[in-house]
Parts: sequence; structure tokens; C-alpha cells
Amino acid sequence: MINTIKTDLRIELENILKEKYNQEIPVVVEEPKNADLGDISIPVFSIVKTLRKPLNLVVDEVIDTIKKTKVSENFSAIEKVGGFINISLNRVAFSKKLIKEGQRLDYGSSNLGKGKTIVIDYSSPNIAKPFSVGHLRSTIIGHAIGNILEKLGYKVVRINHLGDFGTQFGKIIYAYLNYGDKEKVEENPIEELVKLYVEFHELAKENPELEDKAREIFKELELGNPEYYKLWEHFREVSLKEYMKVYEMLNVKFDSYDGEAFYNDKMQAVVDELTEKSLLKKDSGAMIVDLGESMPPALIQKSDGSTLYITRDLAALFYRKTTYNFDEVLYVVGNEQKLHFEQLKAVVKELGYEFYQDIHHINFGLVLQDGKKMSTRKGKIVKLEDVLNEASELSLNYINEKNPELENKSEISKKIGVSAVIFNDLKNHRTNDIEFDLADMVNFIGQTGPYLQYTSVRISSVLDTMEFNCEDINYNLFTGNHSFDLIKTIAQYEEVLQRAKEEYSPSVLAKYLLVLASYFNTFYAKEKIMVTDDKERNTKLCLISIIRNILDEGMTLLGMQVIKKM
Repeated sequence: MINTIKTDLRIELENILKEKYNQEIPVVVEEPKNADLGDISIPVFSIVKTLRKPLNLVVDEVIDTIKKTKVSENFSAIEKVGGFINISLNRVAFSKKLIKEGQRLDYGSSNLGKGKTIVIDYSSPNIAKPFSVGHLRSTIIGHAIGNILEKLGYKVVRINHLGDFGTQFGKIIYAYLNYGDKEKVEENPIEELVKLYVEFHELAKENPELEDKAREIFKELELGNPEYYKLWEHFREVSLKEYMKVYEMLNVKFDSYDGEAFYNDKMQAVVDELTEKSLLKKDSGAMIVDLGESMPPALIQKSDGSTLYITRDLAALFYRKTTYNFDEVLYVVGNEQKLHFEQLKAVVKELGYEFYQDIHHINFGLVLQDGKKMSTRKGKIVKLEDVLNEASELSLNYINEKNPELENKSEISKKIGVSAVIFNDLKNHRTNDIEFDLADMVNFIGQTGPYLQYTSVRISSVLDTMEFNCEDINYNLFTGNHSFDLIKTIAQYEEVLQRAKEEYSPSVLAKYLLVLASYFNTFYAKEKIMVTDDKERNTKLCLISIIRNILDEGMTLLGMQVIKKM
């Protein structure tokens, strides 16, 4: 709402000044860094430079102009401080408008995405391998972005582009057929398939010809060998079954699980089109697309005729464009794949398709532990399922210490633990590396997921015991600074969601929720909520009910679990 007022003020001022001086005069409307100076600030230095008039005259003229605007009905005071004009909002009028808006069930929604479709490619674990911590960031960042987009009216297509294709499956099939134990694989599929894969590599060190045999098996698999295909299909099925346990814990769902193998018969069309448009060039036996001096060429086909990741990604991209007619396609993939997606966009541009501009690499940093990449624990992959269970255990320990009589402790601790892991990631801008410390994550104090959950529970403990009427309110009670700080923060919700979309960063929403929770807790410490006066009590209960709704919905959008007691 404040952004709307600022935008309206800027447009009105620029129009009035243009009419008066017959020239474009840009106006900057911002919020002062010091809230004590007001709610809106206009620096006039650029206007002085354009009009070439003394500063004091320009300030007075702009103030007179502000008073002529329609939006000025929202202001209670306009003051000049040097080269700045500081404006205070009419707190009663603004609060009245905000409280009515905030009670809407769809508060924060917009028509920004109406009629638009966005495809998101995220998570994408490799089958026959454990779901590791390495896939955590892609999974929860992509999921949260999808939720925020849906809130803003977009149709979202969520795709899990499984790593289910490549020479490694020739190795696993060879190992399984020659020294695998079917019963062990059935009992513990992922662990046993990884063991077979590792064993193959150990044997191949002394018997390099095994690599050729694996390549032959994979080639046969590509050509549809029934025995190999049946095994591959089984490995994929048991892997996905294991992954679904983690997705269930994270409450993550997808519209499509079509992985790399799905596009096996769709790559030749890409190669043919590149050939028809004279974009393919032979280089040392391989086929490439020259992308100029700005980046290395895109390798489309190896000298033996096999294709690469970019060939499959191009096939997937065109399939998705045809199938979903997307307005944007997002790839939630780590920073290290930056060049790959730059090449992908460049090839699509070379092919003459304008939608190359709608391809976005949503990059993210590493998961670190003690400053190092978190990928191994005593030589083993760190399974995400184990980490989430450990976080839940820590949460249960905390509950047993603070509230041992709580009902459904086990279920609640899982919601706290998993949400703590999610929030610890999402509160950081996605491009940054994040430090992984479970003890810090599940802390109920500080900038954590449990702190947000606890704030919501705290509000619920008040609201659930009282009835209140939002039609019977004393808006003058919102004029105090700590009350109006809350009002202004509530008013930012829709703008925060839109900025989270613009930056494709859930951290924008996560940080906002921390600020909102902090302002509430300050308000709660300074104000007595359960007062005897009906109107005052209604006012305060209505305000905190809106805060709880935003906290609960915001946490849900991030993929966290909302709880009522803890």
C-alpha cells in the first residue's frame, strides 16, 4: 500500500511539473532511512539541477505541488529538512484502509500472473543414488518459488527432471548382472545400487575394458534392449519410491517426473534443426554450435554420435514450450552450472526463437559445514532423510525440556525440525553459500523457523480464547509508533511477494516474516491485549489476527509447517 501511494505521488508530481515547465522532470519518492523523519521522503536535488533554481524555492514549490495532488489526502504532515521533503501518513486513515484490506482471505494476492504460465525445473536427483543434502537447496527453493508464483496468480508447472539417463546405468546394469544380489537390492535398493556402482569402479581400475562393456550396455539400453530396459525401469521405480519419502517429509509435490530418458527420442529433432539452420559445425569429429567470442562453443554431439546434457536440455525445453506454452521457464540449479544455461539460452537465440529471453537460471550457492562443502560424512553421502530426522530429534529434545506435557510431541517435533531446516536455507539469499548447523536451526530464539512458529503459536494462544469484532475498532489506537510500525509492515506484504517473484528469491519473504514477528513481539511486550474495554480489545485482537494470518500463510508459502501448540 505504501508503494502504491509512493508511485501515485511520483506520477502526479511528474505530470504537474511537466505541464508547468514543458519538460520531463524525474521525481524520486522513497522511504527515509530514519523512520522518525516520516514515512515518505522526496530528495529535491535532481529537480533543483533540472530547473536551475535555488534549493529553498524548489522545496517550497514542490511542497505546494504535493498539496495539489489527489494522493495528498493520505498525508498528515509535510515538512522540509534541507534538500528533503519528509511526509507523514495520516495514521488513522491509513490504518483503517489497511485493516479492511488485511481481513481479506486473499490478502497479498494479485493479478500479476493472470493468464501466464511458468515452468519450474527443480530438485532432479540422480536415480540409483541417495537423495543427499546436495539436493536440498534446489528442492526447497524451487518449491517456495512455485508457491509464491501461485499466490500471485500464475499457473505453475513443477517438473522433477530426474537424472535417469547416461553411461552410469550401463555400469550399474553390468555390476548387477555379474555380481549383484537381487534380494539385497530389493531389501535396500539405493544403498545396494550405490555399492554396485562403487564396486564397478574399483574393478575397472584394474580392468579398463569394463568401461567399454558398460558403454555397450548403455548403447543397447538406448536402442531398447528389453532385458536392460526392464532393469533400468526397475531401478528408476525403486529410486523414486525412496525419494518420495523425502518429498513427503518436505511436503513437496511435482506435476511431472519426466527425466532425461524421456527426451531420448526427442533429441534428433534438435540436431536436425541445428543442421537445417547451418548452425552445426564439425570440430575434432564432434558437432558444436559456435557461440562467438563471448563464450565457449556448445558441444551438441560427441565424435561417437552420442549426445550431451545440452542436447537433452534443448529437447526438454522445446517439448515444454510446445506442451505448456510457458511464459517463463526456470531452472533451479547450482551456481556451477552458470555457463551451461548461458549456452542453452545462446543456442535458442541462434535458432531464432525469441523465448530465449524467458529462460532463467535460478542459481544458488553451496551447503557448507564448518566452512566446507557438506557432501560427505566419514566418507559417506549425507542423506537428506537422515538430516531431517536428526533435526526432528533435536526439536523433540527441546520440547521435552520446555514443555514435556505437550500432546503429539513426536508429530509436532517433526514439523518444527523439518521447517527449521527449510527456513535456515530460505532466509539466506539463494546465491549465497549457507552454513549448516542443526543446533542453531532448531533454536526457538533468533532468526529461525521455530521462532516464527512460536510467534504464530503465541498469537493463537490469545486469539483462540476470545471472540472479537473487527467492525468495532478504535483506529486512533494505531497512532503509536510500535502500533504503526506493525501497520506499515503488514501493508508491505503484497509488495514483498512481488519482489520475491522479481528476484526469484524466497529470502525476501523469509526476512519480511522475521521483521513482522519482531514487530509483533515488541508490540506484545508493550501493549496489554486482554483489556476490559471492548473496542480496544477488538482493535488489538483484530490487528494480531491479521499478523497471524500473514505469518501462517508466509510460512506455508516457504514450505514450512504451521502448528498450533509447541
